[in-house]
Amino acid sequence: MDWFRGDFIGCGSFSTVNLAIPTKVSAPLMAVKSCDLFDSSLLENEKDVLTQLGNCENIIKCFGGDQSIENGQRLYNLLLEYAPRGSLYHWVKKSGGFLPESDARRYTRSILKGLRYIHAKGFAHCDIKLQNILLFENGEAKIADFGLAKKTGQKLSGEQGRMEFRGTPLYLSPESVNENVYDSPCDIWALGCALVEMVTGKPAWNCKPETNVAALLIRIGVSDELPEIPQELSKEGKDFLSKCFVKDPRTRWTADMLLDHPFVANESTVTLKEQLSPPSSSPRCPFEFPEWVSVPSSSPKSELWSNKEVESRFDWSSLSYSPSPAERLRQLVSNQSCNWSLSESWVTVR
Repeated sequence: MDWFRGDFIGCGSFSTVNLAIPTKVSAPLMAVKSCDLFDSSLLENEKDVLTQLGNCENIIKCFGGDQSIENGQRLYNLLLEYAPRGSLYHWVKKSGGFLPESDARRYTRSILKGLRYIHAKGFAHCDIKLQNILLFENGEAKIADFGLAKKTGQKLSGEQGRMEFRGTPLYLSPESVNENVYDSPCDIWALGCALVEMVTGKPAWNCKPETNVAALLIRIGVSDELPEIPQELSKEGKDFLSKCFVKDPRTRWTADMLLDHPFVANESTVTLKEQLSPPSSSPRCPFEFPEWVSVPSSSPKSELWSNKEVESRFDWSSLSYSPSPAERLRQLVSNQSCNWSLSESWVTVR
């Protein structure tokens, strides 16, 4: 498909996102994710996964990939469906910091329908979060950003297999922290975290100012602690989350099972209403909402995404693999605290 690069609309950890304007008037407006050709493994993985998944109304469409030379740089380009409403994360912020439970129910159902399809095809997304759910004019919500997606049951080899963290720390499941397992149940745990964030405007794990990533991982993987279920949720909503926040992935409910749960069973697609004067909110204290980003992933963004996600570094190179979860996490512990007021102190993991 012939196209030319339009306005810059966002960026991820390793790619930039622009409008892609087709040369044919009849062709749809697209978003293009671009990165250096020699660092394009994630975008190529995203293309391969989306190609294998095929069409689903709850998954972002892929129109293919190509290469280009621009300003002397050879680029890999991935052409994707353009989401004019931006991400669910930014819609929550625009709506005053949280959503009514009725809206959260409908968005949760849309995400579950996408996950059911993805899991039935034998894949795990591995980075479900509000930033990776994109919204459209007709109210549709679609799962995006498949750069970290993988075949379920697939064993990683070499250095990647010995020590790997995929996704966003605040959304990691216990089995991902303890055993480097990233299969379909980890998406259900992350969905629970996303639902908490929808209804409260805060992450499921309450992180204090002095909290570092190692301490969070110990809470997730070793302790008996579970994310706090919001008291403002209905009885059905609380029960739904209790089925997501199950430490043992073998007994955690599946997407297919959750779609029959009363919390979402009778919900239809949400319809977004245009807000001429969207409610404003005072700046959120960084202590209340640490915005850790996933690595090494990127997301298509719309004009609503004015702030760049910031990638910071956490050096895992000195860590050695241990089959014991307790020993493995003990190796991660450091005395370094994260300063949530500075983006440079945010921590990402591989």
